[in-house]
Amino acid sequence: MKRLTIAILNWNGADMLRTFLPSVIRYSSLDWVDICVADNGSTDDSVSVVLKEFPSVNIIKLEKNYGFAEGYNRVVEMLDTEYVVLLNSDVEVSEGWLNPIVEFMDNNHDVAACQPKILSYKDKSVFEYAGAAGGYIDKYGYPFCRGRIFDTLEKDEGQYDSVAEIFWASGAAMFVRREAYIKAGGLDSGFFAHMEEIDLCWRLKSRGFKIMCIPQSKVYHVGGATLKKENPRKTYLNFRNNLLMLYKNLTESELNKVMLMRTMLDYVAILVFLFKFDMANAKAVISARRDYKSMRNSYVSARTINIIEAKNERPLGKADYSIIWKNKVSRCRKFSDL
Repeated sequence: MKRLTIAILNWNGADMLRTFLPSVIRYSSLDWVDICVADNGSTDDSVSVVLKEFPSVNIIKLEKNYGFAEGYNRVVEMLDTEYVVLLNSDVEVSEGWLNPIVEFMDNNHDVAACQPKILSYKDKSVFEYAGAAGGYIDKYGYPFCRGRIFDTLEKDEGQYDSVAEIFWASGAAMFVRREAYIKAGGLDSGFFAHMEEIDLCWRLKSRGFKIMCIPQSKVYHVGGATLKKENPRKTYLNFRNNLLMLYKNLTESELNKVMLMRTMLDYVAILVFLFKFDMANAKAVISARRDYKSMRNSYVSARTINIIEAKNERPLGKADYSIIWKNKVSRCRKFSDL
């Protein structure tokens, strides 16, 4: 009986599959585990690569590129295992990476999702940007991690080897209870990509579940494989989706104050890009704010449901301070400085 499916969402990533699937197969070939590549309408030879070179891996073929969020929603609906691992195609896993997390979730039924310690594939002594040793957000929605504040990545010296309750688990390697995922509404398909795992974790935590980092499990992530840092499309999605996430999940008492401050902070970001003569990213933030306003009304029902379903208005891991102030003014460079 299979209990867990490792679902790798792929789009035109044949080379990455050749590079990273071998470690997944080597360290995950257990009688209770399925390994599945879900192809998001690739136009390269990804499907034939899996069929010919990795015959033990199952394939789900989606007819088009649904993006990260909707792609995974469709895949999770098709599966029937208790646990699903959403695993990026550019992740190398390590020996014994599954057992610590599955054992923890088996023994803690109030835990809906977990992530391993995520280190950089390019420098395995350093935490990776997208998740590090577990994610948090500040009062204005800015994410940060144990091991990463903004662009400062810490060296892994065992300082975050304790199991910890966090606010969000990285979508690069997220273990999740399939039933909880579906009941919470899954990833928001309107986001397409970026911020969707933070939004999902916020909903899960508000409904009374815990999100954990289990650093005894370890993986190595390339990161930035789809959209590079400060790519205008990535900037646009991050800003737009972050605003939508705040609108969907903030309490009534917080919403207006937080969104007013975010308006000011977003215009500061625009000015910073202009100061750098980076017109493309400045325009991306402007477009993100415009599209947030046009999309906001379509999220009224989602916001209402989230407020009704919320059992915990201030879930652990949501900071009551500004990470910008802590980092830029108070000079906190490491998570342990906060």
